[in-house]
Amino acid sequence: MQPRNMSMRGVVDLAAVKAAGEAAQKAEQARAERARRADAGEAPPAVQGSLVVDVTEETFEAEVVQRSAEAPVVVDFWAEWCGPCKQLSPILERLAEEYAGRFVLAKIDVDANQMLAAQFGIQSIPSVMAVVAGQLVPLFQGAVNEAQARQYLDQLVLVAEQRFGITGLAGASGAGEPGGAAAPAVPEDPTLAAAHDALDRGDLGGAIQAYRNVLSDRPGNEEAKLGLAQAELLQRVQDLDPQAVRKAAAEDPKDVGAQLDAADLDLVGGHVEDAFGRLVDTVGRTAGEDRDRVRVHLLGLFEVIGSDDPRVGRARTALARVLF
Repeated sequence: MQPRNMSMRGVVDLAAVKAAGEAAQKAEQARAERARRADAGEAPPAVQGSLVVDVTEETFEAEVVQRSAEAPVVVDFWAEWCGPCKQLSPILERLAEEYAGRFVLAKIDVDANQMLAAQFGIQSIPSVMAVVAGQLVPLFQGAVNEAQARQYLDQLVLVAEQRFGITGLAGASGAGEPGGAAAPAVPEDPTLAAAHDALDRGDLGGAIQAYRNVLSDRPGNEEAKLGLAQAELLQRVQDLDPQAVRKAAAEDPKDVGAQLDAADLDLVGGHVEDAFGRLVDTVGRTAGEDRDRVRVHLLGLFEVIGSDDPRVGRARTALARVLF
């Protein structure tokens, strides 16, 4: 789970690219303000606003996209008739209060907000995603227990701080360094920054080449590896017809190309475990060059999500069982 994976320009409309860009700019301004307060020895202000909000299509931009400049916004897609949702929602609400502003919980009723559910590619609930500085971050599907939810949330909070300098709403418990001091901003590598900007603009070809340039000089640069994997994924799916791909994959489970395309669409849509499971199953049905092709593709999707994501660990275990 990494924010750069969530720059879904042209794939998922997060209340328009303009809003996402504004959120990223506000995040930088918020980081600068925290640094100014720390330098001046000022105490952070108290947390403002509710930490759990019901979001509609009309309020999505203000409550989710714009607010994501200040704190990660965890989006809980639910419905009144959904039993697992009733198990998960109270856990997330309790943790939102406990984390005291390090993230905000936005609850979206899929029955009342069908357009939002469609934009996010929601096919089953509960589905939980996050938005950080206007960028989408898939978290998990299905009900999880409190310990598992904490694991996802802790990782989200860490990524938001390390990648974007977002430490939560002003005055949040645990935000910044002990004593309220903000960590000094680390200047971003200009070559990497150019690659990231190309990716955020939707210039996938330019982003791919820029990341490759970084890796040619620094083959071990993990951020460039991640960015390249994500840009290549978005390039692969940009001209796909999702309905045709899913139809072909369903009709012929042995069609390797269709399964690879369907897995890519699953991942872009936030259905990470579905993508991994599809390719693990395909590895089990194939042999020789086809099996190796699927295995390599799956390893590439692991790069998109990040090796520290627990879903990658589970999928690696499942892959090993199939292979050996």
